[in-house]
Amino acid sequence: MNTLNRRDAFRLAGLSALGAAVAACAPDAASGGGAPKGDAAAKTFGFTSWSLNEEAQKGAVQAIVDAYAAARQVKIETASFPYNEYLNQVTLKLRGGQVGGAIQLDISWLAALAAVGRLKDLGAQAAKGGYTDVALSSGTFGGKQLGLPWTTGSIGLVANTEILKKAGVEELPATVEEFEAALRAVAELGGGITPYAAATKAAQLKDILPWMRTFGSPLLDGETITVGDDASVAAVEWYKKLYDARLIAPDVDRFDARALFAQGKAAFYDDAIITRGVVAAQSPDKSLAEKMAPLARPVLKSGDTPQALLWGHVIVVVEGEGSDAAADFAAYATSDTATVAGFFEKVKLPPTTTAGLADPKVAGDAFTTAWTEKITKTATANPFWRYAGYAQIETAIAEQVQAVLVGRASAKDALAKAAETARPLQK
Repeated sequence: MNTLNRRDAFRLAGLSALGAAVAACAPDAASGGGAPKGDAAAKTFGFTSWSLNEEAQKGAVQAIVDAYAAARQVKIETASFPYNEYLNQVTLKLRGGQVGGAIQLDISWLAALAAVGRLKDLGAQAAKGGYTDVALSSGTFGGKQLGLPWTTGSIGLVANTEILKKAGVEELPATVEEFEAALRAVAELGGGITPYAAATKAAQLKDILPWMRTFGSPLLDGETITVGDDASVAAVEWYKKLYDARLIAPDVDRFDARALFAQGKAAFYDDAIITRGVVAAQSPDKSLAEKMAPLARPVLKSGDTPQALLWGHVIVVVEGEGSDAAADFAAYATSDTATVAGFFEKVKLPPTTTAGLADPKVAGDAFTTAWTEKITKTATANPFWRYAGYAQIETAIAEQVQAVLVGRASAKDALAKAAETARPLQK
């Protein structure tokens, strides 16, 4: 399973066109999507999930479906689409009234699907689910709880502690200054090690956004894009400094970074919590997982809040036939402690409830617990996700940051151009 890889590829290769398609769905939002039809309390409903299409997860997800159907004496009609086609298919079928019940969603897609205007408010289920605050935030849009969080994680930094120890770095860096010092210490080791396998290809340079926030840029203030402010310019100038000093390397994306880290050729890189399984599986070092340590993104000064990008899945429910039962299923799948702990055992995706995280099956996993406490705890959503054209906005920024790295533009000029390009995409 390599969900993040596919997601990134999907966003950058195809979501721009999809964003336009979703934007074209907007009239339904304006009209409220029409009155729900059918018997909301019916005992037959649908469940649409891309995980049911993936070998690594479909068994675990089907087990949840079967257990709920047997316990509640209901019929669940499942459907699935490949991840790269998923949002497009679901959006079109939702508009056509061809999909109902519960639907698995990537958290970055919530705004796009909400625009169709057919999603049920799950506030009542959320109130009694025991979800963490950060998890609930991933399912909130327009002041409503439109999704129940199924797994909540983040994209953050992971370190190879063995390399750091060889470089004389005894503690994980907590500030930008300490981080840069650690990178310089690692660079002195030589041996072809990239101190920080940071994204430098345009296709992945949206990874600069958490660093812009670290330096103090909100990215979006109300409806005003702030990329190009002093803080974001300072962040990109710092990134450029790392690039020129070869503390980060040219032409690196997530795939390259994982390969470097797996080979013991990178001390730090950015990834989602799935990094442990993904990297360890491709590493010749069978003890690499034991050397991996998640760390909070270094802050500009002590006391600042570490920045990380929220990552995860939610389950939404379509108003109409079987929606009451579907909402109950969504609550069961995401908050029943035995269910979410068992799901974690099978697929290592962290639960979203306090009780689920405290279950011994989860709490006993030191890597997951550390990642949750150090990175996910302060993770926030990408503010551009509220726009159907968010992927195009990210691309506009990424292309200009790359222009800075290769010396074609100053950070100030490039980010001003990025903001200018992005403004018409706020729809």
